[in-house]
Amino acid sequence: MPHHQGPHDRIFYEIHRPREEESVSVTFLHGLGSCGEDWILQLPVVVGDYAVLTVDLPGHGRSSKQSTWPRISCFAEDIADLILTLGLGPTHVVGLSLGGTVAMQLALDFPEVVRSLTLVNTFAKLYSGSNGFFRKLVRIAYVALGQMDRVGQWVAAGLFPEPDQELLRQAAAERIASNPRGAYLWAIWAATRFDIRDRLHKINAPTLVVAGELDQTVSMEAKEELADNIPGAHLVVIPDSGHATPLDAVEEFNRTMLEFLSQVDGG
Repeated sequence: MPHHQGPHDRIFYEIHRPREEESVSVTFLHGLGSCGEDWILQLPVVVGDYAVLTVDLPGHGRSSKQSTWPRISCFAEDIADLILTLGLGPTHVVGLSLGGTVAMQLALDFPEVVRSLTLVNTFAKLYSGSNGFFRKLVRIAYVALGQMDRVGQWVAAGLFPEPDQELLRQAAAERIASNPRGAYLWAIWAATRFDIRDRLHKINAPTLVVAGELDQTVSMEAKEELADNIPGAHLVVIPDSGHATPLDAVEEFNRTMLEFLSQVDGG
């Protein structure tokens, strides 16, 4: 299984190549407690035209656990080093939630590796309303008590609350429960400390902001802030979608993403 030793951590990655080896690439960055496999419903529609890179962020999946308290900038440095080593840049970067923060940090610190940004239910700074703050406290309490199975059940119930989402809910709960307690808590810490509000205007990559209408994890205001302050950014709201838009609104998300990538590439 391919791993890359970055400046900070050892990262697991997979490359999915189309017939044309020299095609433009797309890099997918997952959310908190997840891994690169979460993009399985996007791969079939993207890999025919693009080389695709999926990664497990540090402390997630098959990547190594961080050796120190991490920062989002450390995640971005590792991912940039991987992209440059593989010769895949500049790449379209698609990031969900935590992955979106890494994508923006990449665009700021390593603009030469970023072709465009698709930012899904993410933020420049994590704001919590009353409901969001309560959910964060419960999540941290379960983690502190070492109950990752309860964390998985709690988070998955919020991501996929509908009766017909049972399979998605079970898969998300199992994936989150498999995270090492320390690594999960450290990733929460890194996301909570993340704040690039005063640097958004310096992002010069074409940017699409995707917002799930029913997202209870990241507020609509946070996503509107991205669209308002990143030059030329465009906001698309996906109706009846929560925080995990690439999974709970697959067709609408894939169509929106592909149209944006095609526009950037002059298609």
